[in-house]
Amino acid sequence: MTAARRIAAEGIGTAFLLAAVVGSGIMGERLAGGNVAIALLANTLATGAMLVTLILTLGPISGAHFNPAVTLADASQGGLAWREVPGYLGAQLAGAFAGVASAHLMFGEPIFSTSHHVRSGGGQLFSEFVATFGLLCVIWGCARLRSSAVPFAVGAYITGAYWFTASTSFANPAVTLARSASDTFAGIRPADAPGFIAAQLLGATAATALFRWLVPSLPKNAEAIVASHLLEHMGHR
Repeated sequence: MTAARRIAAEGIGTAFLLAAVVGSGIMGERLAGGNVAIALLANTLATGAMLVTLILTLGPISGAHFNPAVTLADASQGGLAWREVPGYLGAQLAGAFAGVASAHLMFGEPIFSTSHHVRSGGGQLFSEFVATFGLLCVIWGCARLRSSAVPFAVGAYITGAYWFTASTSFANPAVTLARSASDTFAGIRPADAPGFIAAQLLGATAATALFRWLVPSLPKNAEAIVASHLLEHMGHR
């Protein structure tokens, strides 16, 4: 699989992910009649389902990271060549903003709008650390032992983490930046985004270090996150 195709898959997948996150947030809020819990439930189910679908669809091409924290963690363990990291990160960021713009256009919102949704405080930052730590633990654990389960495990984890974290589990720097350009249910105030991103990167680093200790062969298995190994384990060869 060429680098251009892998990068394109990352951009397309991240765009659909953000369209799902932001679009379902708008739809949920409009239909919930002011019931925030119902709106969040709609947002959660759509995001979790979309993650499973996108990882199954695009995992065999790019590994379906859709997340700079995952890409950096994978590269740190030898699963992705460092020379490919800039392309992955650029595609993820561009795709994230394209997804936000698409959701806004579908629902008649401005293409981009600065979010006023305050998400600040120690509890929010710790939530993002926990959310991303857990996400990378799920990815590393499943990639090592049951790589075919990664799509379902990631979707299920994010679905649960929406509800057990105070921040509703962004767990993704590209998602965080793009949601700061959406003054909707899923938005985050730009001033709060840097703290979220720092916590996310720390969480990813801590989880990777933990699994490097739990599973000493982790560098040899890091490529299970990447396309060809997902195909092999899913029996599509």
